[in-house]
Amino acid sequence: MIRKASNLIIAAAATTVVSAGLFPAAASADIIGTPPPCVKLSDVTGSTFEVKQCGVSDVDQFRAGLENNGNAYCGPASLYNVLHYWSHVQGAPIGWQTTKVGDLNPKDPADYTVVGNAIWRIGVDSKYDGGTKLSNLQTAWTIATKKARDAGWATAVGNVSTATSPDFAGDLAKRLNKGPLQIAYGRYSAGPWGSLQRGGGHIVTVVGAKGSFNGNTVQLKLSDPGRAGDHGDGNYLYTQSDYQLLDVTLEKKTIFEYVPVKDNEETAEDESLEPGTFRNVVRWELTGPQYVGTTRQMIENFNWFDMSKPVG
Repeated sequence: MIRKASNLIIAAAATTVVSAGLFPAAASADIIGTPPPCVKLSDVTGSTFEVKQCGVSDVDQFRAGLENNGNAYCGPASLYNVLHYWSHVQGAPIGWQTTKVGDLNPKDPADYTVVGNAIWRIGVDSKYDGGTKLSNLQTAWTIATKKARDAGWATAVGNVSTATSPDFAGDLAKRLNKGPLQIAYGRYSAGPWGSLQRGGGHIVTVVGAKGSFNGNTVQLKLSDPGRAGDHGDGNYLYTQSDYQLLDVTLEKKTIFEYVPVKDNEETAEDESLEPGTFRNVVRWELTGPQYVGTTRQMIENFNWFDMSKPVG
């Protein structure tokens, strides 16, 4: 199925033009909500901050037509939410070939296939191989925003790590004040000698944040493409769920991490059998009602995005 997706992007684009005509362009930000009603917050002065972006979509990653029904498409889906904000709220021309993100409404059933194809395309551009990395998702952002740069827009993208940022919460708030973020966490479980060992991860979209500069805790509001309210119900692989924002708390922690050696597929030896290394590293532990399980979720880094309209 995934091999046919490139053809679907082009074919479905013609349908998009018709469906997009149902909504006035000036009201496009109202189509998506975060969820509605939403009040934008932009307080990054003083010792505390409270930031919230409106007009951010909350698309589902689990879709028919994607590999394994989208099980590992959290990265592309969460980046789509970012692109949708810049297109619908800020009016930036974003997309691929004839597909324009600003013409799409993820909540409109007529656009469901085209949005899925866009998520697939983001996966291609971010070198999806059963998963995606934040570094490659930056490349996908750069490709998707080429039309904007061609029209005179300036674009920027970067990454902030918990291991190196002296004020991770403050950096997050300042970057979120420009637009939604992609944040990644690892799933950690018990490793050797009392350590924690990473066993996989997940990427979500950050929409809101409240906390203190140089603080040790922060409250976030997330759009999580993997936690749709209708997951597993009926035809959920063929429909967009209702938008929702998930409340979580991040707390700064220094953890003792075990990092195993990865096998080099280019050699005959199995390097994964070699002893790994231990390190102390700063992470921010994520907790929340929808994030209860057998592992501990540790925030590792986030991608930030920015755009500026043409001058003159």
